[in-house]
Amino acid sequence: MKKGIIASFVLVGLLIFSQAYTAEQAVHSGHHGSQAEVQQVKEIVSRILANNADFMKKHGAEYFNPFLESQHPKATVVSCSDSRVHVHALDQTPDNDLFVIRNIGNQVATAEGSVEYGVHHLHTPLLLIVGHVRCGAIKAALGDYSKESSAIKKELDTISIAKGGDWLEGVKKNVNNQVADAMKKFGAEVKDGDLVVVGAVYDFANDLKQGYGKLTIINVNGDTSADKIKVFVDTNSSAM
Repeated sequence: MKKGIIASFVLVGLLIFSQAYTAEQAVHSGHHGSQAEVQQVKEIVSRILANNADFMKKHGAEYFNPFLESQHPKATVVSCSDSRVHVHALDQTPDNDLFVIRNIGNQVATAEGSVEYGVHHLHTPLLLIVGHVRCGAIKAALGDYSKESSAIKKELDTISIAKGGDWLEGVKKNVNNQVADAMKKFGAEVKDGDLVVVGAVYDFANDLKQGYGKLTIINVNGDTSADKIKVFVDTNSSAM
């Protein structure tokens, strides 16, 4: 029995040494990046861990207690994967508030199961679709993306906008298309008053001339009328 345990420890030790040696050899041989790149990754991970440690210091057990056993988000959010777009622009404390699905082009079709989970299983009263200015997926969809990988092409194929159009208008068009797709899928919930589908554009570049970082609602349940959207926004703002 003892021999078996010792042999197991020896085997684990050899495997760890082998992996470490192989990784070191890969660094020096240049097969998996330069020493500078490896150092950069180490610094990024260190920063992430430091930020996490700071988060832990600021949030004790009482912060997590309300959602330890289950989640009760207020909204299902479909957002783009773009690193310039994050939920802190919408909610400073998103934990247990937002059920977030991210993909290129903030699409319903490429994340249908996740969106359905938020609406049907978590029963969020709001489905918020957030596009953003200067979206790379929209830029690609406006042009020729035939040289992209099959996986990327598959996701871009479901963005239905005209080739060669204006970039910002393409962003808006895509948001409206996503709202239309959501309305087809969840029309019964909207009709019964259990769900509101809202489309918005997050503007980190002030392209809409309403301020840097502004979230502008452009569609409510398929209605893009500026007057009706204003009534919707004003009514809900006064109720908060």
